Amino acid sequence: MIALSHELGRGERKLAILGEGNTSARLSDQTFVVKASGFSLATLSKAGVVECRFDKLLPLLDAKSLGDAVVDAALVAARIDPAAKRPSVEAIFHAYLLTLPGVNFVGHTHPVTVVELLCSSLARAFARRRLFPDEIVCCGMESVFVPYTDPGLKLAQVIRQAVVAYIKRLGRTPRVILLENHGFIAMGGTPEAVLAATLMGAKAAEIFVGAAAVGGMPRFLTRAQVLRIAGRPDEHYRQRALGL
Repeated sequence: MIALSHELGRGERKLAILGEGNTSARLSDQTFVVKASGFSLATLSKAGVVECRFDKLLPLLDAKSLGDAVVDAALVAARIDPAAKRPSVEAIFHAYLLTLPGVNFVGHTHPVTVVELLCSSLARAFARRRLFPDEIVCCGMESVFVPYTDPGLKLAQVIRQAVVAYIKRLGRTPRVILLENHGFIAMGGTPEAVLAATLMGAKAAEIFVGAAAVGGMPRFLTRAQVLRIAGRPDEHYRQRALGL
């Protein structure tokens, strides 16, 4: 997870600066590790990683209304080591996503070009449509789109609602979640899958912006074309070879 954080935090990639973004990894059915609040992905060390219990955070997702102080207390209580740093407020959505089938790692970043699109009227189109085959291979047939929501517990609840709807509609776990006016979440079974989805998502955003600049709304792949790429045996082989 620390190595993944360093890859996501590399300055030239423009995925996260200062204390932006967070990462997590499932250790067992009982616990996971997540970046502590205020640490940089680029320089993350063990001192900035905190192990938390799932059973202290997942029940919060069903709460009707909790104040910030109660949520903060729950985050602190979730730590295995009482002397560890405070987990990120976004540890709640990490806890949920790490319970999904096949998900062992999660990376949340703020790629510049992706956030440009997420702050525009084209955000939903970017989430729902695909432009080129490798975007499908690394990021899935579609991304989950989450309208802007206050970070913390409420965001985690809305993410769960959107992911459940996605799985019900498409019958598969998503690879990417796009948060309107906020950022990018990638998830997968390996660190390589998270990094690939993040880098390819950032590339897709650059291509989207470039295509829109020269010709208005980009020319998307058709649904039939997306389904064909998603179902090709050779693409499945490439996914396995790349650790996706």
